[in-house]
Amino acid sequence: MKLTVEELSRLFEGRSKFVDRLAQYDDPLRRAREVLRSLADEELREALNAHPRIGDRSVSAASVAEQGTQEDQSIIAELNRLNRAYESKFGFRFVVFVNRRPRSQIIPVLRERLARTREQEVATAIDELVAIAEDRHRK
Repeated sequence: MKLTVEELSRLFEGRSKFVDRLAQYDDPLRRAREVLRSLADEELREALNAHPRIGDRSVSAASVAEQGTQEDQSIIAELNRLNRAYESKFGFRFVVFVNRRPRSQIIPVLRERLARTREQEVATAIDELVAIAEDRHRK
């Protein structure tokens, strides 16, 4: 199923070189992982960094629906600290398919993923990014 750049931009949190490239395919969501894996590091970071940080207040309507609005300040502070550590270590934003889990349940996931290698995290981030887009497309 062909999707426009605008439709893909909504699914992937904004227009990027990745979205422009993906829009060229007849079945872009099926090809998304392959295209992400083929990107140069800078373009991959651009695609991953388009996604909002877990716990950020300024997120898209789709992210609010997925992340919820849990406002416990200690949870937000811990997510901010872990996000900074993750970005410092891996060079891109932490991407996780929240799937309506409360933010408190994301903290142990983020801690676990901080212990991994960059190669493991790139592979996981790609899978998570596409899973989010696929879920949004189904709705």
